[in-house]
Amino acid sequence: MASDQDSLRALETLMSEFFDGRTTNERKRQIEELLNNFSQQRDAWKHSLFFLAHTNNEYVMMFCLTVMDNLINKQWIGLGASDKMEIRGTLNSFLLSHHTRVPSYIRNKLCKLVVDIGRIDWPHFYPEFFTSMLQLIQQPETVILGIVLIQMTSEELACPREDLSAARKEELNRLLLQQVPTMLSLISNTLEATLDKHRHLVSATPPPSPTQGRSAVSASSKSGTVALFTSEPVQHGAILRSMFSSPMKQAQSTCLPPLDSESHHICVLSLHCLSHLFSWIPLSTTITPNLLSTIFHFAAFGCEVSQRHKTSSHSNPNTSFTTDNESLGVLAMCCINELLAKICVPQEFEDFLLQMFQQTFYLLQRLTKESTTTSSGNKLEELEESYLEKFTEFLRLFVSVHLRRFEENNNFPILDFLGLLFKYTFKQPSYDGYFACLDVWGIFLDYLTVKIENRTINSSDIIIRYKEALLLLTTHILQKLQFRYNQSQLEELDDEALDDDSETEWMQFLRISLELVAKVADILPAEVFRIVIEPFLEALDIYHGLERFLVNGPQGRKLNIAAENECRRLHCSLRDLSSLFQALGRLVDHFLGEYFAERFHDGEVLVGRLARACIYSSKLKLYEVNTFAQNVLRSDFIVAHAQALAAMKAFSHWISQYYVEAHKHPEQRQKCNELISTVVESICPLFQKQVPEKILHSVTHLLLSIVTTIRPSFLLQLPTIQTMYNNASQGGYTDFSKEVQLLLYRSLSHYLLLPWPSIPETEQDWVSRSTHHETFLKQLTKDYMQLKDVTTLVGNKTLQEQAKPCIKKTLKLLTDQVESITNEVVKSKAICCQSIHDQTQITLALFPVYLHQPDVLEDMLAFFLALFEGLRVQLGVPFTQQTIQTFITVFTREQLSETILHDSSAGCRVVERFLKILKLVVEEPGSAFKALLPGIITICMEQIYPIIAERSSPDIKLVFFQLLFRLMQYNWRYFFKTSVVNILKNPSAKTEQSFNEAHFTSIMQSFGQSFLQSDLSIFRHNLEALETLNEKWKLYQKKTFRNVMQYQFINVLIQVLVHKTHDLLQEEIAATVFNMAAVDFDGFYSTFLPQFLRASEGIDENQRAVLRENFTRDKDMPSFVGNLQRFVNDLRYYRLCNTSLPSGSVTF
Repeated sequence: MASDQDSLRALETLMSEFFDGRTTNERKRQIEELLNNFSQQRDAWKHSLFFLAHTNNEYVMMFCLTVMDNLINKQWIGLGASDKMEIRGTLNSFLLSHHTRVPSYIRNKLCKLVVDIGRIDWPHFYPEFFTSMLQLIQQPETVILGIVLIQMTSEELACPREDLSAARKEELNRLLLQQVPTMLSLISNTLEATLDKHRHLVSATPPPSPTQGRSAVSASSKSGTVALFTSEPVQHGAILRSMFSSPMKQAQSTCLPPLDSESHHICVLSLHCLSHLFSWIPLSTTITPNLLSTIFHFAAFGCEVSQRHKTSSHSNPNTSFTTDNESLGVLAMCCINELLAKICVPQEFEDFLLQMFQQTFYLLQRLTKESTTTSSGNKLEELEESYLEKFTEFLRLFVSVHLRRFEENNNFPILDFLGLLFKYTFKQPSYDGYFACLDVWGIFLDYLTVKIENRTINSSDIIIRYKEALLLLTTHILQKLQFRYNQSQLEELDDEALDDDSETEWMQFLRISLELVAKVADILPAEVFRIVIEPFLEALDIYHGLERFLVNGPQGRKLNIAAENECRRLHCSLRDLSSLFQALGRLVDHFLGEYFAERFHDGEVLVGRLARACIYSSKLKLYEVNTFAQNVLRSDFIVAHAQALAAMKAFSHWISQYYVEAHKHPEQRQKCNELISTVVESICPLFQKQVPEKILHSVTHLLLSIVTTIRPSFLLQLPTIQTMYNNASQGGYTDFSKEVQLLLYRSLSHYLLLPWPSIPETEQDWVSRSTHHETFLKQLTKDYMQLKDVTTLVGNKTLQEQAKPCIKKTLKLLTDQVESITNEVVKSKAICCQSIHDQTQITLALFPVYLHQPDVLEDMLAFFLALFEGLRVQLGVPFTQQTIQTFITVFTREQLSETILHDSSAGCRVVERFLKILKLVVEEPGSAFKALLPGIITICMEQIYPIIAERSSPDIKLVFFQLLFRLMQYNWRYFFKTSVVNILKNPSAKTEQSFNEAHFTSIMQSFGQSFLQSDLSIFRHNLEALETLNEKWKLYQKKTFRNVMQYQFINVLIQVLVHKTHDLLQEEIAATVFNMAAVDFDGFYSTFLPQFLRASEGIDENQRAVLRENFTRDKDMPSFVGNLQRFVNDLRYYRLCNTSLPSGSVTF
């Protein structure tokens, strides 16, 4: 005993020294080594139990419990029965006697150890585990301990870790489900007892009532409380009709005082525990009406935060009462949402669902009532944010999962519910809360849209039913995003910092709002348009009226509006105009296609106004005007101008349809052409350096839409367009940003390339346009054309560096030109291919010169990739063969290694694009490129694969395996050929011949090696590739695969399951194993399985026999996959058990 005492004092000294801030890291390592050595001693647990019982040092306690944790979870099976009994008894005794005296983290650790023992031994060797735990919760002095133990039991036994066999997991699940009614009943009683205790306080000394005007009844006895739920048969119609009336006016309306700290703690733990239980137990009658009633009592606490704070502010600060009742409301809503999240609802539970909704909707009424304690009258501002989040989550679950169950019932007050949801939405005190509510509305609108589309007979009735509510929603959303109604709140939104989606707070707010407006417009397009157009026209009239206030002064033009209030109103109007431009652009779909003729008048008027706004903005250039609020208004003018152009771009699709229709009606043709000409002539002068970038960006996109979407044939006749071609050819736009330049050059190029609508082929003027296009591109790339003689660059590093900027700029331009016509007609591609012929040849000649400069190679290969993606046919077979052969020749293994290992990431992108080019070549169906296959396979498997196999280059690897998959998918006959003649002669004979087996084997081995690596995306791709090849070409049945690789693949895949390295793909892996095994089930069960078990380390012969016997010879997929999962789990379990046994232990 003396030695134990000495050891304890030494341990206390070590632990205190270890956690002393003055202790050096070197000394801490020494102490840690000493502690580890102690932990590994055979009888360390006995000393730990003594130390635990005789110390007051929390560090020592935690260390001792950690030693016990290691023993219980890793060595428990090897302990003798008497040792186990001693450990159980000591831990339980210590827990019972010290649970109120030790810190909660030590108490929880002790509980965890007790539950871990129960997880292994209950009920066979530890029958009193559950009964003693249930007894604890029924005693006032141990109720907290009992609740903690029940929650930990739920956490550890409902979803146990892998250290249990599959049979034990099933047994635990079955046993735990048998205990669920008792656990729920005891927790329910605990919560009800707390409520009853505090109802007595209400009747004895009632606090100032925060619910003045409501009926309050003394709850002096439990029998006097009206139950929220009843076990009597439910009358659906009655409940539905009274959905929003209080189902329990007495108890629910009674305002309880703040709970004392112990009661509050008990309730918090109980609700936490219930929430976890509800996460896994199935919906059934075990969830009783009384329990649900109690939970809703606590959910109601979240509705009364402000009043409770007010009450507590007058109470004695020295009392032990807590004011944190709102957290109980949050926890109760968590419980409710766990139930509501379950999609599968048994028939017998639907009655409870109805009453749950009734009670929650009553809470929603209380939440949306006006408050007398805030200046805004908005009660939600007083409530805890987390409570509102949980309540909104409830609404989302109700609408997304359960609304369809009740919405069709005529007695269900759906419009009343939408009215409350409407009030709740627009009373949200935060934008995140508002967005979450809009998401609920979005789910409802999606549901409504699907319903309308699926039931066309009653669609008009459905629309009429919800019309008023949806239009009111739209009106208020539009008001909320307008500055004239909501300036103070909207100004708080940041409009400068970009998030990960390249949006500011304001952009996100506007996008979410307008998306919901657009969803309503899908149901009520005409009505929504009228709601949007009204404020738009008001703001537009103010905008057009600004010309009257422009005056010329000595320092240029000036806006003669000086009053601060008028400037503020103008600022709001301009911001709203910009937003409404976007709103109208979002509605363009409802004016196109089948709706074009029906809404032609509205469309014509609107497009006319948009065109006038663009012309007006371009003419006045208000961003150049001096104002009394220059910093604010200049930005507003720029944004309004840019959004006018963007709205015009959106309606270019309408103009395109108008242009086509106008050719059928001569009286409209001139009118349409004038509209287009006027817009084009107004925007072309904006291509100047002094124009703000935001406007320049919008006008470039608009021009591109005009030439690609509308495609008017007369543009080249306009002087402004001719001027733009001249300026572009002479380098007049080189000062613009790269993006603007590319878009502008693409616009001018596309006008010459794309066919004009409604014009016969003979009148397309292809010859002239082709000549113009070739001349135009050569003018744009004239500096690049001077590099035709590459001999001057070879060996001259100075000239190479000087030429790099020109090469990179030109290649980006050419790449954009080619990529943008990939999906256009053959004639356009042919003209483009002819126009860039010389530049292409120069690029191919420059390729070897810049072979050691990845930044240039990257742009070159990007250009060739675009060529092969868009212009393969036009380039012709000889050029393609020449190019691929050039690449294969120059990309030696040494060169590829240098490129991949280059300091910058450009080298990896070079190889990635090279592989993508090869992928396009192997996908070609013709025989012309088959001669390249051996060279492609050789460079892939002998030169690229050895370099990337062991490197973490996921991008290259993924493209590499995509190439191999496509090569096999589209060139199967390169590996396997079937003789049609032999099949006709002997249909039953296996006439398929295999070729190039070495290539096939090396490709398959690379796939197998990829399954040994950690990258999830590559693993998934390769698994799907094998399955696709098997589905299309019967890969698993091929002789070469079956004889050489099948068992290797199955072995690797099962090992992956055992080691849990790719758990997210376990279903896909199991399916692949089944498909491979299904080729020869007898061989799998009689040959592979015994071989696999013999090679499996860490298990004994008896365990091997059990594993083999339990893997029943099922041949259907569900049974096979279930057996495989059991096999993998038990193999992992046996290994864990065996590694945990001390040396010399008897195995089983």
